[in-house]
Amino acid sequence: MYRLLFSAFLSKLDPEDAHHLAFRVIKALPTFGVGRVVERFTAPDPSLAVDALGLRFPSPFGVAAGFDKDGYAVLGLGNLGFGHVEVGTITAIAQPGNERPRLFRLVKDRALINRMGFNNGGADAAAGRLSRLSRRTHRPVLGINIGKSRVTAVEDAVGDYERSAKLLAPYADYLVVNVSSPNTPGLRGLQELDALAPLLEAVRAASGTTPLLVKIAPDLDDAEVVRICELVVRLGLDGLIATNTTISREGLRTEASVVEAIGAGGLSGAPLAERSLEVLKLVRQHVPAELCVISVGGVETAADVQDRLDAGATLVQGYSAFIYLGPLWARQINRGLAALRRTCRAAVAAE
Repeated sequence: MYRLLFSAFLSKLDPEDAHHLAFRVIKALPTFGVGRVVERFTAPDPSLAVDALGLRFPSPFGVAAGFDKDGYAVLGLGNLGFGHVEVGTITAIAQPGNERPRLFRLVKDRALINRMGFNNGGADAAAGRLSRLSRRTHRPVLGINIGKSRVTAVEDAVGDYERSAKLLAPYADYLVVNVSSPNTPGLRGLQELDALAPLLEAVRAASGTTPLLVKIAPDLDDAEVVRICELVVRLGLDGLIATNTTISREGLRTEASVVEAIGAGGLSGAPLAERSLEVLKLVRQHVPAELCVISVGGVETAADVQDRLDAGATLVQGYSAFIYLGPLWARQINRGLAALRRTCRAAVAAE
């Protein structure tokens, strides 16, 4: 049904307009108890629960940062079956993001290109809203992803991140430092160790006891990934997220002229799957088993999620396939994971 709706109606809308329409519906789910009714149909099987970061995740599968930039739809996304919701990216200073159009579908590739530019209402506004949300007992695990304000010079990035961390860490179940979006000038340069080490040290101090993770790009070479892993371990961070969107355009089915006309932006979705899995395996080889590693990029099915878990991911996130597969996507993932595990247990018992 959703695929028919997508091809007949949603795919004809501007991608950002379609996102806002779906977002309003999801945001409204908790109203008048509708969300609790939906949850009876979508709730993960208790066997899927994962303990990580000192938290209990009802499912290993969550929604990545970017879908809910300001934390308005966390409860609704939980109603749909996501075990955790990472909101953001939130910046210290409110900003409108880049000019539209800034979100594009590559339907043949089941992918998106975005150059949103961290459009959000800022950390001050988010703090009040997320403080109320954090006190709710019935909600998914809440991650908060923070990034550099566009108007802040790269050399002043540490103070910018510190301010966001101080405001938002008290309301986060975990906090993420985003230094890997391709859509803020100079941001990816913060992945260089000379810049990254003092930044993470400062945010670690500002975030107190809140678990802290860093999100890296898929476009780093393997040696750079290893060096960041070593830094994460040395600084005592709680985890790492691999990966953000890519600036690569290799191997796309969409016509090159169409891709070229879209221009700059981060590519997400199915084409990212291979590199994201490679980075996950590399990260897991160079960090302790107890370090939380969240894998994101190109995940579509329960089998994809299980492959990431088998490769060493603690948790898995998705976003782009939500656009193509619809509101029951998390339910499909959770049901599929439970079925895969039942089959595995049956096979073991039969041996």
